[in-house]
Amino acid sequence: MTASNGTAQPTVGEAEAVLRDRHSARARSAVSRAVAACRSAGIDDSQAKLVPNSPESRAAQAVRLVNQNLEALADSLPDPAADARSARNAAAAATLAAEVAKTLGEGGEAVETACRSALQASLAAAQAAGGSALGRDEVLNAKAESAETAAIAAARSAGWL
Repeated sequence: MTASNGTAQPTVGEAEAVLRDRHSARARSAVSRAVAACRSAGIDDSQAKLVPNSPESRAAQAVRLVNQNLEALADSLPDPAADARSARNAAAAATLAAEVAKTLGEGGEAVETACRSALQASLAAAQAAGGSALGRDEVLNAKAESAETAAIAAARSAGWL
């Protein structure tokens, strides 16, 4: 497809694949943050429970569920709404893991900042997944990506990554 200015425009399928890549990158990054926060708090996969009964099991189960979701999406056709929700869920899991790590580990300003940044990334991912654009809004996606970048930097400063 060609635009009126002569430049090639991506097809709908190509555009959805590009969006999937963006949402997936954000989701994988958030999962990495969640795993790192859990590791810093001494939480491992074996603590995940179908019915979590502690903050540790809730964090481990959230990471497990997000990983399962990412695996399932990898085998499906791109769907910007579903892909954005997956990124949102991963960011929420990272926020939970950050809060648990803060509770169980050493505190400090860097940890507080990491928790606030995780929450901001989660909120931005929720905005990108919601509304009428359902994962397709360029401005909201860019804000979510920026918030995820800030959350990565904060997690590094906290010593989690």
